Amino acid sequence: MGIFDWKHWIVILIVVVLVFGTKKLKGLGTDIGESIKGFRKAMNTEEDGKAGEPQGAPAQPLSQPQTIDVQAQKVEEPARKD
Repeated sequence: MGIFDWKHWIVILIVVVLVFGTKKLKGLGTDIGESIKGFRKAMNTEEDGKAGEPQGAPAQPLSQPQTIDVQAQKVEEPARKD
């Protein structure tokens, strides 16, 4: 018996249904399902687009500006004696 035993889940489910109602929960489930379908469709479309590109081709033309990732480091200068 842990904190979340099956009896606890039933009580939580009953409270959620009482608070939100079945119509809102059905609408929420439908919205989540549609968003997951859209996400999967977008991922499949993206993979199909990448499959048509040659492997060695750059993603951007060389005339376009490109971002360079660097890491800044602090350089300490010796103390000046005046």
